[in-house]
Amino acid sequence: MEATYFFDPACPFTWRTSRWLLAVAESRDITIHWRAFSLSILNGDNVPEQYRPMMAASTKALRLVEALRADRRDATIGAFYTEIGNRTHEAGAFLTDEIVLEAAAAAGVADAKAVLDDPAWDESVRSSHETGFAAAGPGIGSPVLMIEGAERGLHGPIIGEVPAHDESLAIWDAVVPLMRSGVFFELKRGRG
Repeated sequence: MEATYFFDPACPFTWRTSRWLLAVAESRDITIHWRAFSLSILNGDNVPEQYRPMMAASTKALRLVEALRADRRDATIGAFYTEIGNRTHEAGAFLTDEIVLEAAAAAGVADAKAVLDDPAWDESVRSSHETGFAAAGPGIGSPVLMIEGAERGLHGPIIGEVPAHDESLAIWDAVVPLMRSGVFFELKRGRG
């Protein structure tokens, strides 16, 4: 099965969901395609000052995501995102330009700095973001999950932590038929 995961690397909930998706991918024979989803584009200028440097670093990371996608390097995108998440979400640190560059190097991306600093990739990021948003929106954020056989994507699933393997598989097995339903829209409960 093919799954496309639209993500913003700065979002901790998106990180957890990506780890869940990776945990079920092998057991359910899922091929993951990684795409950019920009919280900066989504929120525009409505970003508190203390988060602006993190969002700027995320913008650079998403440029590299789309450049790698253009080269059909999903495995490298996955490795790059893993390196970012380990350095930020797992380490309790905010995303920075330095972390993005370190993560790219650790994922084996040569000469990443040229792409990170190239605003020519911003249109590809915007296009990817708009594709993800159109698939699951309105009123959504990062992440967006799309699977083959489903007309629309889904925002989420949003999880508080990555569950044990059996529970991860049960969530996947519940999400797939909901996504493929033409009448299903939303399940939600408050975070607590």
